Amino acid sequence: VHGGAQEGAMASRLLHRLRHALAGDGPEEEAAGPEAEQFPESSELEDDDAEGLSSRLSGTLSFTSAEEDEEDDEEEDEEAGPDPLPPGDGASGEDAERSPPPDGQRGSQLLARQLQDFWKKSRNTLVPQRLLFEVTSANVVKDPPSKYVLYTLAVMGPGPPDHQPAQISRRYSDFERLHRNLQRHFRGPMAAISFPRKRLRRNFTAETIARRSRAFEQFLGHLQAVPELRHAPDLQDFFVLPELRRAQSLTCTGLYREALALWANAWQLQAQLGNPSGPDRRLLTLAGLAVCHQELEDPGEARACCERALQLLGDKSPHPLLAPFLEAHVRLSWRLGLDKRHSEARLQALQEAGLTPTPPPSLKELLIKEVLD
Repeated sequence: VHGGAQEGAMASRLLHRLRHALAGDGPEEEAAGPEAEQFPESSELEDDDAEGLSSRLSGTLSFTSAEEDEEDDEEEDEEAGPDPLPPGDGASGEDAERSPPPDGQRGSQLLARQLQDFWKKSRNTLVPQRLLFEVTSANVVKDPPSKYVLYTLAVMGPGPPDHQPAQISRRYSDFERLHRNLQRHFRGPMAAISFPRKRLRRNFTAETIARRSRAFEQFLGHLQAVPELRHAPDLQDFFVLPELRRAQSLTCTGLYREALALWANAWQLQAQLGNPSGPDRRLLTLAGLAVCHQELEDPGEARACCERALQLLGDKSPHPLLAPFLEAHVRLSWRLGLDKRHSEARLQALQEAGLTPTPPPSLKELLIKEVLD
C-alpha cells in the first residue's frame, strides 16, 4: 500500500509539471535572448541553500549506499575518496521513507503509463510537443583515484503507450561540457539559461545531489524549449553519441544481447529528439539492431530493421550502407522464405554500375569500421 502511494505521488508530481508546461502559450519557444523571467525556476539553480530540497523531489530519487566525505575539498569529478554516502544520508526523515528502493521499477512504469496517457489525450491540442526529463537515480561511483555522481535520467515524450521512457546516464562534467559548448555557439539564447555551479566541498551530500538532479532536469527542459538550441548538434550528441559508442563497442566484442538494449535505447532517443542533421545515425543504429538480431537468431526482426533502413535511404544517390542493407535483406528474406527479388535487382544494378564491390561489405564489417565522432 505504501509503495502504491509513493508511486502515485511521483507520477502525480510529474503530471502536474507536464500540465504546467503544456498549459503555457509557448513564450519559451521563442526564447532567444536574456529574458530570464520566462524561466521562473532558473534562479533556484544557483542557490546554494540546499535545505529541504530533497523534499521537492517527492522521493523519486534513489541514492546508493555510500559514506559522505565531509572534508572533501576538490571538485566533484576529480574527488579522490574511498568512501561514498552512508545508508542514512541519501535522504532524511520523511524523504528517507518516501525514497523508492534502487531496484524498484514499478514507480517508473506507473509514471510511463500515466504520462503516455496524458500525451495521448493532449495530442490534438495546439501546444508544442515537449520532452520531459526526470532524474530517476543518482549513484556515487568510485573510479580510483576519482569519485563522482552518475545521474540517470528518463526521457519521456509523446509516443506509443507501450514504450518505456528512454534513459541516459551522465555525470556533472558531461552536463558542464554541454553547457560550455552551447554557450560558445549560442551566446544569446544561452544567456537566459542557468546552470548549477561547481562546488569545492560536500559534493556527495544528499542535498547537493538532489539540488543538482532538479537543476539538470530544468536545464535540459529549458534547452528543449528553445528551437535554436533544441536542434543544436552539441545537444544531439549529448543525448545519443555516448550510447552509440558503447553499443558499437559491445557489438564489436560479441556482446550482442547487451548491445541490443543500447541500440534500441538509442533508436528511441533519436525518435523522441528528432534528427535534423540527417539520417546517418539512424541508419547506423538500424545496422546495429539488424546485426544484433541476426546474431541472436531473430532473422524476422533483423529483416524488419533492414526494410526500415531501405525506406530511409529511398532512391537517393548510393549511400555506403545501401548495398550492405540490400545484401542483408536478400539473405534474410531467403532464410525466411520471403520475396527478395526487388532487393536483388537493386543490388545487382549497383554492382553492374561499379558502385559497390561484389560481394558488398557486410553490415557488421561497416559497423566495426565506422568512426563515431
